[in-house]
Amino acid sequence: MDSYRQEKIQKFEEFVDRRLKPDLIRAIAERDKVFEQQKTFSDLRRNIENLEKNSVTSLRTLVNLGSEVYMQADVPDTKRIFVDIGLGFHVEFTWSEAINFISQREEKLSRQIEEYTRLIASIKAQIKLVCEGIRELLQLPAEKPLPE
Repeated sequence: MDSYRQEKIQKFEEFVDRRLKPDLIRAIAERDKVFEQQKTFSDLRRNIENLEKNSVTSLRTLVNLGSEVYMQADVPDTKRIFVDIGLGFHVEFTWSEAINFISQREEKLSRQIEEYTRLIASIKAQIKLVCEGIRELLQLPAEKPLPE
């Protein structure tokens, strides 16, 4: 194999290893973070719905003080709750206001997940395309599709 072809193959491999694979790993990690946020809001919605359904007006609970240290807390009035809206800010909501906020946030998170999923598919397609280019440069036969 001539040196030009070998050099071209090496550049393709470096592009996959140094650019595409780290981009793919980063996109998957970001999508996983959004999934976690979505789960947190889903859990919050379920908890609020349970409070409403059971007409809970006061509550005794454990509060995480940090470093997995917990303390018992009494909540005398559960009609208003504080919701973390990001950047360390909390807003006081009624149950219905919180449900509306959570619905809007869940829609936004769903759109973000779809965007990351499209990005991940695009990066995977680029990797496959570069690998196909390497295969052609090596003059190897095309991969046979797997039987279903």
